[in-house]
Amino acid sequence: MRAKGVDDVTETKELRVGQITWPVLVEQLLFMLMGTADTFMLSHVSGSAVAAVGSSNQVIGLVLLMFSMISGGTAVLVAQYLGAKRIEECAKFTAASITVNLAIGVLVSMLVVLLRQNIAEWMQLPSTVITFTDSYLNIVGGTIFIQALLNAVSSVLRSNGFTRVTMYVSIGMNAVHILGNYTFIYGAFGMPKLGVTGVAVSTSVSRLLAFVVMMVIMYRVVPYTIAWKDYIYIHIDHLKKILAIGVPSAGEPLAYQSAQIVMTSFMGIYGATVLATRVYTLNLMFYIFVIGSALGFGTQIVVGHLCGAGKMEEAYKQVWKSLRIALSVTVVIAIVMAFSGHSLFHLFTSDPGVIRMGTQLLLICIVLEPGRTFNLVIIQSLRAAGDVKFPVLMGIIFPIGMGIPLSYYLGVHLHMELAGVWWTICIDEWTRAIIMSVRWKSKVWQKKALVKPLSDDTALVGV
Repeated sequence: MRAKGVDDVTETKELRVGQITWPVLVEQLLFMLMGTADTFMLSHVSGSAVAAVGSSNQVIGLVLLMFSMISGGTAVLVAQYLGAKRIEECAKFTAASITVNLAIGVLVSMLVVLLRQNIAEWMQLPSTVITFTDSYLNIVGGTIFIQALLNAVSSVLRSNGFTRVTMYVSIGMNAVHILGNYTFIYGAFGMPKLGVTGVAVSTSVSRLLAFVVMMVIMYRVVPYTIAWKDYIYIHIDHLKKILAIGVPSAGEPLAYQSAQIVMTSFMGIYGATVLATRVYTLNLMFYIFVIGSALGFGTQIVVGHLCGAGKMEEAYKQVWKSLRIALSVTVVIAIVMAFSGHSLFHLFTSDPGVIRMGTQLLLICIVLEPGRTFNLVIIQSLRAAGDVKFPVLMGIIFPIGMGIPLSYYLGVHLHMELAGVWWTICIDEWTRAIIMSVRWKSKVWQKKALVKPLSDDTALVGV
């Protein structure tokens, strides 16, 4: 039913962060390039088009976090069960993840389409932006169940160590997406110029093709057989285990993303120019924290395998090693991009107000991004070890309890606009970074492993 691959963690004695991380890094860079391509091409349409897609993607991102409850929980369980050599259970977890994500995805797709106008109004978007938002959410929101399925399958492949597979599929997905953008935005090959609608169509089509390819590959390479009946008859115990990890795991990013949407609504009162500046800046910031994000994912997979194999001390040391690498690279990139801000923003716009404001935000990132890096690496590792509730609690207290009121005070009351929001994010990231570091150092997470290895000599991973 499957073909053997060099990434097969069940046949490899050691699974290193490096071999896992570099394909994840490439995949995330491709994902970011897709967003940058959207922004760059849409900047030739209008600033309102850029603001519309950027604001819509915040809502889409929030919705996708709901699906991460299932796919994220499955990823942790599959990693630990593989580490413990209890492979037979992995098929059940995989099937449950795909089925539940499909069911929730279809429901959410319908809700986004029905409520798309209400969503735009709630975010206080200018009328010039709402027109574009409506068409984008209608198409991308209506097909969001495809991304739910794609998330489920790609998470399973990564947990099995097949990060190169997801990387190659992402390359193809990006190629299709950029070609679609070029075709529909500029009216190439005799096609009509569709603008934002064209971006939405190419986004949905590229995701559908990527899911089909990944599904076929998953059946060929994972070290267990998934029967079709597994998709229909889901064991309640398996679903409970997935949700026990997934719901709290999604809670922290869900709280963070919710806070970001509220902060964006505060900025909506300043008009499309400020919202477009935010989108341009975020596109550039992605390239600053991509190393931390990729190392966070890679470390999560290895830590999950190590905890499943009972190698707690190795997991402890691996996180600090990953963090040192991520911090050193992130700081260098942040400094280079901050002092190149003027030239970088000229790629998107010639508006001097946008360039001035965006350059100021990149300077703040020199302070902000190291704090974010701590959280990207340590929080992912805590989840992989089974310590999921603590990051959620901190994610609610600080981004929501502190971040929302502080961003309003600085951004609106003191008229600092986006700079106020950025300093708020900086304070939140560093506060949680200190708390998460203390949590990892305490080793409380070592008591929260989800599965025990079959025997002491079955460990599959190393550092």
